[in-house]
Amino acid sequence: MKKPKSQKIKVVSRSGRFSGGPSSDVAAFSESISFDWRLWRQDILGSTAHATMLESIGILSRKECDDIIAGLRAIGSEIEAGSFQWKIELEDVHMNIEAELTRRVPSAAKLHTARSRNDQVALDVRLWLRDEVVALRREVRFLQRSLVQLGARYPQAIIPGYTHLQRAQPVFFAHHCLAYVEMLERDLGRLDDGLERINVCPLGSGAIAGTTLPINRELVAAFLGFLDDRGRPKLTRNSMDGVSDRDFVVEFCSTSALLAVHLSRLAEDVILWATVEFGFIQITDAYTTGSSLMPQKKNPDIAELTRGKSGRVIGNLMSLLVLLKGLPMTYNRDMQEDKERLFDTVDTVRSTTRLMAGMLNETHVREDVCRRAAGDPQLLATDLADYLVLRGLPFRAAHHAVGALVAYAEKSGKTLDQISLPEFQVIEPLFGADVRGIFDLDKAMKRRELIGAPGPKAVAAELRRWNRLLGDPVTESGGSTGKHL
Repeated sequence: MKKPKSQKIKVVSRSGRFSGGPSSDVAAFSESISFDWRLWRQDILGSTAHATMLESIGILSRKECDDIIAGLRAIGSEIEAGSFQWKIELEDVHMNIEAELTRRVPSAAKLHTARSRNDQVALDVRLWLRDEVVALRREVRFLQRSLVQLGARYPQAIIPGYTHLQRAQPVFFAHHCLAYVEMLERDLGRLDDGLERINVCPLGSGAIAGTTLPINRELVAAFLGFLDDRGRPKLTRNSMDGVSDRDFVVEFCSTSALLAVHLSRLAEDVILWATVEFGFIQITDAYTTGSSLMPQKKNPDIAELTRGKSGRVIGNLMSLLVLLKGLPMTYNRDMQEDKERLFDTVDTVRSTTRLMAGMLNETHVREDVCRRAAGDPQLLATDLADYLVLRGLPFRAAHHAVGALVAYAEKSGKTLDQISLPEFQVIEPLFGADVRGIFDLDKAMKRRELIGAPGPKAVAAELRRWNRLLGDPVTESGGSTGKHL
């Protein structure tokens, strides 16, 4: 598909109010076709719905409506094929399509009846974002499935869990993967919740105060799929808010920013695990790059770019909030700036989500390295405290005793499992001969069979649960929720 190209601006006046058009500098500064061309499908769909409604109330004849719809379809086919000529002097996607349509179909001069570019762009953005949310939702599901499958491929892999980036307690690798599945599930919940507010039809709000013509807003909303769960049309209820509301854009970008943060945290774990120092995983060549100087390098660039791109998604959210914070009612030209921020956010979160899923599918876990790291006896220090609690010692006293034991081991140059029973008992007499069983890693993991804990049965149950919940993401609904797309 051809994108608009920079060209010399031909100044055109489209209003009887002005004797001439803006200067070429002003036209170049104010054009938006260089980016809002992406709304062409939605603009054609909205115009099709509007034409159908105008015919139903007698503004258009049946033939005029048919001709307009046929003309819109022809333009859509040309845009799809890349042969449509976008004209920067026509400023935006709406005027480009309408001007060409009117040139071909003279009756299309009636199409803008009871409609303003203010409610037209509000409609187009809602339709476009609705489709993108559905697509992003599907990609998040694929990432969840990649995480579940990665954990399921290595059900016996145990790694150190970390707090403050210091070894804390042992966990199954799958348990760590499932933590991100939970994060992503909350992201999906926020996307679904936001979709309810995206899926409201603003067309009919006009420029600010609706119209005196007897239009049928419900017909347009139903045609475009703006329906509640009972099949009733969902309409904006205030014409001023209808054209100036961009809350749904901010809300989506906020949800996306948090999704990007989650992706960045996952990327950071992957980057650490792939280092020689950790060595927990290996990523295949398809998702890594080398160095132009150092032949031995294998860099996790996809993870690093994901981590980096989170900053631009967060920045887009901040830009939108600052853009809107001082605007009076209702539509202001400042709002033209929302689209580049929105488009970039959608492109970034969709690509990073998709590529992270692909990378995880090409990631292998080095179980032997992981187990050696998880076998550090200090990771079971809390288990020692629990051992004493079960023998009647208050936890605070047990915690103090094990802390003293750790300090003694460090001073003696020993690991905790190398300390003799008499040495244990000098620090706390409640330690018995069975204390050495605490350091059996496999038994230690079996002591963690609680809901939400990383015991082998608990983790296996969660993997089964998520496999059941995720099903086959390919069968999930795709595309727009509109009826006529």
